[in-house]
Amino acid sequence: MALVRNFEKLDGERTSLHVEVPAKYYAFEKDGVGFVQINTYGRPDREFPDKVSQSIQLDRTGAEALVQILTRAFRL
Repeated sequence: MALVRNFEKLDGERTSLHVEVPAKYYAFEKDGVGFVQINTYGRPDREFPDKVSQSIQLDRTGAEALVQILTRAFRL
């Protein structure tokens, strides 16, 4: 699990399209601070397909950074 507050752009990184997997999110507060957690789950053919594969948490700072990236990338 990771709390992400900042993003750094990768330059020259090779990318390929990944396999689509299920994801779930939770919005919650801890000590009056808001967070969003995104969990991804394994492919259907995985040994334990319902087990969490990755979990990322964003606070307001991380969410604002991600919104800026998405706004630029998709011209939202």
